[in-house]
Amino acid sequence: MVEVTEDGEMVVFNVKGWHKLWALKSNLIIPRAHILAARKDPSVFEKPKGWRVPGTSVPGLIAAGTFHVEGKSILLDINDVEKIVVIDLADEDYNQLIIEVENPDRVISMLSSESH
Repeated sequence: MVEVTEDGEMVVFNVKGWHKLWALKSNLIIPRAHILAARKDPSVFEKPKGWRVPGTSVPGLIAAGTFHVEGKSILLDINDVEKIVVIDLADEDYNQLIIEVENPDRVISMLSSESH
């Protein structure tokens, strides 16, 4: 699970609980201007994840860590398909975040707001 909060023009992604261990990541701070889009897409849980370095993957149960797919670097932290948010990024180490959040609609609304 990832908690997403705002801090001025930055968006903070805090990995919570055991997910820190599985994803081998505790937080990311990304400028709002680098967030291109945010959407729900539960189907990403079934798609091939590419190769993982480092992280954890148990097919159909959990995917967490850094995955490399078709030349893209993706941070995954997903377990519950109903709570997945896909975030497209520019000018970051990751091209995409695919994360599980408590309230996907709230996070998508926050990241998609016109105020940034």
